[in-house]
Amino acid sequence: MYTQALALLLLLLLLGLFTFSGHSFSFYEPKMLGIDPQDKEYFESKIIMCKDGSKTFSRDRLNDDFCDCADGTDEPGTPACPEGKFYCTNTGHKPIRLFSSQVNDGVCDCCDGSDEYYKRQRCPNTCTKAGHAIAEKRTDKLSSYGDTFTLRKGSREHVKQKLLAEEADLSSLKQDEKEIKGIIQKLK
Repeated sequence: MYTQALALLLLLLLLGLFTFSGHSFSFYEPKMLGIDPQDKEYFESKIIMCKDGSKTFSRDRLNDDFCDCADGTDEPGTPACPEGKFYCTNTGHKPIRLFSSQVNDGVCDCCDGSDEYYKRQRCPNTCTKAGHAIAEKRTDKLSSYGDTFTLRKGSREHVKQKLLAEEADLSSLKQDEKEIKGIIQKLK
């Protein structure tokens, strides 16, 4: 009895290690891995049609590491199909699509590490850091736009003042011209 309990405990421990080792995304449903959230409903039915319309396959063949659809519809989360696309959610940063051949190739292409779920290495989740860097660049860019707007507004005000001064000078010159013409008329 003690041996069986110990064996069961060891089995559960090993299962836990396999479940969580190397996964930075253990909350994903494996069958839905690599699927764009907009396409999730498409893949939830029991029978799914290849997106190119060539044939259908059952949901249990989704992400089974065997290419059933020439367009890769059935293998978004594995490198089985050369035409497949893997969707990286990259929460905290921008989502991207990879060629399925980049899945489990030992290179962390998704900033959330979801493309490397079979490897012993753990891809660090760098999405938040990358998202902050982009947000900082956008803030700097917006700030520079604001500075440019302020400069342009200041330049506009300067031009308006200069125009008003020129108009006043012109008005004064026209008045002087009238006076000079009046003097010339008197002298004739």
